[in-house]
Amino acid sequence: MKNYLEFEKPIFELKEKISELIAYAEDADVDLNKEISNLQKRVDNLQDEIYSNLTPWQRVQIARHPNRPTTLDYIPLLFDNFIELHGDRYFGDDKAIVGGVAKFNRTPVTIIGQQRGRDTKENLFRNFGMPNPEGYRKALRLMKQAEKFNRPIISFIDTKGAFPGKGAEERGQSRALAHNLFEMAGLRVPIICIVIGEGASGGALGIGVGNHLHMLENTWFSVIAPESAAALLWKDSTKGEAAANSMKITAPDLKELGIIDQIITEIKGGAHNNPKEQVVKVKEVIKSSLDEFSSYSEEMVVEHRYNKYKDVGVYSTNHFV
Repeated sequence: MKNYLEFEKPIFELKEKISELIAYAEDADVDLNKEISNLQKRVDNLQDEIYSNLTPWQRVQIARHPNRPTTLDYIPLLFDNFIELHGDRYFGDDKAIVGGVAKFNRTPVTIIGQQRGRDTKENLFRNFGMPNPEGYRKALRLMKQAEKFNRPIISFIDTKGAFPGKGAEERGQSRALAHNLFEMAGLRVPIICIVIGEGASGGALGIGVGNHLHMLENTWFSVIAPESAAALLWKDSTKGEAAANSMKITAPDLKELGIIDQIITEIKGGAHNNPKEQVVKVKEVIKSSLDEFSSYSEEMVVEHRYNKYKDVGVYSTNHFV
């Protein structure tokens, strides 16, 4: 049976029954179309009921689905003539971040994205999608190159966070992240950021300071992962579900809070169910964002980004004596 999440089990049990009926009908040469049709209607109704009422924790689980499309899945479906570029020119080439140049509807763009693996071998190669400092320096190198050649930047966010290992800290992880935030704030080309999976902590922000921040419907974006928040709040990481349900980390929550610009609706059940169909929706949003900034001057692009973050949150300038 195909991979499914626990709350999806009733759907896949019904789908398995449909498959068994179809196989039996073919072998026994009997007409079971009515029974199969009734079961399919039950599947459709159950899908509508479940996927229309997802909890924040269930969205977190979908964002972590092992079959969910990654940056390297989206790139060939969205862009033409992609050329991957490597290395930070200081230490090495971080496989947890991929980047390069390509064309989007004949427009040259720079692409940067976090890349995780699908199995143990690939996850080890990609460091589970958790970049080291050299990954963020590579990303910044490509962004500065994009600025030099006046190319818009498309950033795909999908990480559990920046790698917290000893070597990463020795090579300046915190400085690399801070430097990226500082430089991205002032880049003179449009930056379009899209959360395609998990967006955790400074690891996500390291390539996530943009003019537009979009999220796929079943993703999350937060300063900390739910399990880590639970470990801090209740000294129990197994209470991740309770934390997720109270942290306001999903796309609908962040849209309501004014932190993100647009929610990209997902295929029923999640983007992994039909990546090619999902790409159509992602492409529409990228095109819309690039069209919006096509007439902006460099100064207007920077001012737009400044105002975007200045307007996030609620604050007062009143002084108390």
